[in-house]
Amino acid sequence: MIRPSLVRSSVLRMVRPQIFQQRRALSTPNSSLRADLVQDLYLREIRAYKPPPLKPSDSDGHVQKFTAPKAPQSPDEGDIAQDLKAYENQQVELEGQAASGESGAAEESWFEEEEDDDEPAAAAH
Repeated sequence: MIRPSLVRSSVLRMVRPQIFQQRRALSTPNSSLRADLVQDLYLREIRAYKPPPLKPSDSDGHVQKFTAPKAPQSPDEGDIAQDLKAYENQQVELEGQAASGESGAAEESWFEEEEDDDEPAAAAH
């Protein structure tokens, strides 16, 4: 006698792959057909698009007209010679040295020492 569970399992083994293949065969073409349909519509619209022709006046509102800048004015030649002479006659001032006719001021110490609060307490002991 053949057991019913054995018969059922053998039948299911034979039927399951066929059901799975049928489901897969039914679902795959539909999704690929939909993708092809959308892709075909998209490509057809892209191919049919014709951009509007460009006119020379299209850039009028977006681009400024070019105007050359003014030429710089040249300096007066007589003033340059006098300024150069005054520069050459000027005395050189060095930091830390007193200028002629001035007494050298003593440098001020900017370092401030902090007072220790511990010293009076240490002296009290």
